[in-house]
Amino acid sequence: MKRLLLKQQLRWKPLRLKKLLRLLTLLLRLKKLLRLTLLLRLTLLLRLTLLLRLTLLLRRLLPSNSGSRNEKPAFGPGRLLTKPPQAGGFVFDSGHAQPPAAHQHRLEMLTLEALVPADHLLRLIDRHIPFDFIRDATAHLYCADNGRPAVDPVQLFKMLFIGYLFGIRSERQLVREIQVNVAYRWFLGLGLTDRVIDASTFSQNRRRRFSGSDIEQTIFDRIVEAAIEHGLIGGRVFYSDSTHLKASANKNRHDVHRVEQTPAAYLAELESAIEADRADHGKPPLPDRSDDEPPTKDIKVSRTDPEAGYMVRDGKPTGFFYLDHRTVDSRHALITDIHVTPASVHDSVPYLDRLDRMRQRFGFEVGAVGLDAGYFTPAICKGLNERDIYGVIGYRRPNHREGYFYKRDYVYDRQQDVYVCPNGQLLAYRTTNRQGYREYASSPTQCAHCPMKGRCTQSANGVKVVIRHVWEDHKEAIDAHRLTETGKRLYKRRKETVERSFADAKELHGHRYARFRGLAKVRAQALLAGACQNMKKMARLLARAAARLLHAFQSPRKALRLFQIRLRELTDGLLLRSAIHHV
Repeated sequence: MKRLLLKQQLRWKPLRLKKLLRLLTLLLRLKKLLRLTLLLRLTLLLRLTLLLRLTLLLRRLLPSNSGSRNEKPAFGPGRLLTKPPQAGGFVFDSGHAQPPAAHQHRLEMLTLEALVPADHLLRLIDRHIPFDFIRDATAHLYCADNGRPAVDPVQLFKMLFIGYLFGIRSERQLVREIQVNVAYRWFLGLGLTDRVIDASTFSQNRRRRFSGSDIEQTIFDRIVEAAIEHGLIGGRVFYSDSTHLKASANKNRHDVHRVEQTPAAYLAELESAIEADRADHGKPPLPDRSDDEPPTKDIKVSRTDPEAGYMVRDGKPTGFFYLDHRTVDSRHALITDIHVTPASVHDSVPYLDRLDRMRQRFGFEVGAVGLDAGYFTPAICKGLNERDIYGVIGYRRPNHREGYFYKRDYVYDRQQDVYVCPNGQLLAYRTTNRQGYREYASSPTQCAHCPMKGRCTQSANGVKVVIRHVWEDHKEAIDAHRLTETGKRLYKRRKETVERSFADAKELHGHRYARFRGLAKVRAQALLAGACQNMKKMARLLARAAARLLHAFQSPRKALRLFQIRLRELTDGLLLRSAIHHV
């Protein structure tokens, strides 16, 4: 069969070539005869047309490289397949576009509603979450009587939601996906033939219209309010942590700048506590150093993204990063707060302010919080006790020299305000330094002949010094919660909530890297990604609840089982609240 096809092709080849040569010859003769400008232009046009047809015909008539796979075709990338010629033309492989088959341009009557699966994520989100509030929230950013009609903000943010929901990092790739995905078009309210906006529309709106606004924070807060209305957020127990996002900056391209150290937010309160403590111990106030130059430090500043922070932590990568600080609810691990800082900012610095903001914004009556060991600072412990919040904070083993006593081996006597060493000697109060630590020092005469001196200190003067913060009582109270049964239950839940939220964001929503440069843009990315995580979980939880309710009506046994599950959830919540209240 193959030989017959080749013979047929070879028969056609000389005939068509002869015709084309005759036409070219005739064209050259007409060129000499026709002198007028109009005729000359017409001749040139005809010549180009014939040459183009000749090129295409030669590509089709040349024999294919059927003998060897490594042998390339003699003219162009196209290869003739071993099929008989049809009326519609020749059939080619991937080198050229194939003519559409009959079933490819068949006219069918259908709707987009029928093409989207019933259990599609976008269908569930559209069913349970309204987005009309976006149009009202952005109304002040649009001009109603000037310029061309703008893109609908609801549609614009829905497109961004699709990118975050399905982990599409590139906005250009997002536009290409929307063009071919029927479910995306259905979610956006577009028909099959409607034009999709250009990818530059996102960047232009972000750079011009939404720059300096809090629209991303507004969207995130409204999604949280929707979750509260559906009863998916308990509002009593919360967990907080941070994760790093790699900035779009090379860690080797940086400059070293000397900057002033920013004082802590609680510095004024700490100074008042230090002065009061020194006055209680009969010590004079510390000398005023307001006229001194503020302390400085050297930091690395990226040349690409100056707002990113250089991170150096144990067990973490080194380079320029941002930190995503988030708080989640214990009931369904829905995110209730997101805050982004440079990676050089410690986790504990913005925590209390964000906690107060969350309480005021949503009216949460926070009863307990679970935090990791990085939040175990005197300021955090004091803030939780003053807010009457049951805090459970993880424990981090201190750096300890083998063979030496631990700090816990020195017992604090609150009545005498002294420390008792393992040998029974007293370490008396000496002073309170500017960092807020009381210093308790031993007597060198007693330590000189102590048999345990080798396990206690190696100082040249033979004095052992133990420090205690002026807010150490708050630290001890918070640390005691960790050893209770309630505290163990609370902290066990932490890895199932906030850590799971970070894992979901990194694996499914492209939250490992910062898509943009600049703190404001990265904060907008984190807020939209968190809002999409909440939308996905809300839609699935509500769909699951509706399915359970439907099954319960169908069977009395299933109804009883659903009632038992709900009763157990309520009982566990009441027990937890009573335990927190009594402790």
